[in-house]
Amino acid sequence: MKKKENKSLRPFTLTGTEAILESISDGVFTVDQDWNITSFNRAAEYITGISRNEALGKQCCDVFRSSMCEAGCALQKTIKTGKPIIGRSGYIIDTKGNRIPISVSTAVLRDNQGKIIGGAETFRDLSEVEGLRKELEGRFSVGDLVSRSPLMEGIFEIIPAVAESPSTVLVLGETGTGKELVAKTIHSLSPWSEGPFIAVNCGALPDSLLESELFGYKAGAFTGAVKDKPGRFAIAGKGTIFLDEIGEVSQAMQVRLLRVIQEKVFEPLGSTSSVRLKARIITATNKNLEKLVRDGIFRQDLYYRINVVRIEIPPLRKRKEDIPLLADNFIKRFNRLQNREISGIESQALSLLMAHDWPGNIRELENVIERAFIMCRSGEIGIEHLPPDFTRHEDKVSDGQNMKSARQRLEARAISEAVRRNDYNRQAAARELGIHKSTMFRKIRELGIQLPERDGRYKTEK
Repeated sequence: MKKKENKSLRPFTLTGTEAILESISDGVFTVDQDWNITSFNRAAEYITGISRNEALGKQCCDVFRSSMCEAGCALQKTIKTGKPIIGRSGYIIDTKGNRIPISVSTAVLRDNQGKIIGGAETFRDLSEVEGLRKELEGRFSVGDLVSRSPLMEGIFEIIPAVAESPSTVLVLGETGTGKELVAKTIHSLSPWSEGPFIAVNCGALPDSLLESELFGYKAGAFTGAVKDKPGRFAIAGKGTIFLDEIGEVSQAMQVRLLRVIQEKVFEPLGSTSSVRLKARIITATNKNLEKLVRDGIFRQDLYYRINVVRIEIPPLRKRKEDIPLLADNFIKRFNRLQNREISGIESQALSLLMAHDWPGNIRELENVIERAFIMCRSGEIGIEHLPPDFTRHEDKVSDGQNMKSARQRLEARAISEAVRRNDYNRQAAARELGIHKSTMFRKIRELGIQLPERDGRYKTEK
């Protein structure tokens, strides 16, 4: 009796289809209904480091050792449902033990009668893409700070040097621009990072409470002080103390702060001896301190002491190219915190965010995204999930106009304003809006936006 041939282990011969599969850069393999590998192309060999002869006839989970093998196997789901899966992310472990990020797509294999006889999977090595992504993230982030704006590049460049220095830092910026986040980033990169980060809102407390909060007090210093209480300067230890809204403190308190910053010592209320300050000081305000000095409201000597290193954070309306990046970061964070799977934000909703002036800056954007999470149960955040103020425009649309018309008017205005802000440089405007230049050019044509013929990339001869 002739022994039955194991077709899965036959010598590999190239058919027309197989020749094509051999020439592509994506790994391709097929399995039968018992999950034995029946074909394995050259790219699969290269990516996994496993030869075709080793792979054929083996269970696919033994070959790939993928993050999806134990649970959530894309190919298993496809064979079960008959529906293909496109571009699912995961990783495999190659023969050297390296973790290789991959993108997986799957399909079922059927015989001539349409019966499912196995499955096929293609996988793409994303190592270079992942490396590029990390490189770009490194370029656009420092600590927890993220930005693609040229206005933030200078800040990103100096923060590591500022963090190493013991000098006092003054962080300036409007409310909600992220002054405390800048201070935390400086702390996390500094030699003081092993100590605590202590934040004090100087504008939230009257002088008497602020004084005891910062300096602490000894038992008997005043009525009700039955025991010693350490202040924030002491609690900060060898960490960082962040004095937010320092422009709000009274002149009497300014005198006391000046001595602490200048002499690096402080005295708890009721104490007869000084305590040495070991913490690094970072200050912040949304006020114009130079004007307050000219008006005699803020002490000039204190201003010079805190203004050793100065970091000015631009408002969000001047770096709108950061809105898509920040919105994406907030979506990822709320997904983690709320165990949700919101996939992103629709382009129409993003256009409304880009058109907004953001008086509350990044904090306002974060609140808008958080509200959208409440309203959106799944999929992408749309315009219907944004606050009502974002769908109202100063150019009121008539009742007869539909949402599409209103959205087009908002998109047209956002593009026109971005182009003007960038001196009619279309490419720069597209970068600010977070869209591809060809997309913006198409929208300019579709929306009938009238722009000057001159382009801000070129300077006219005088």
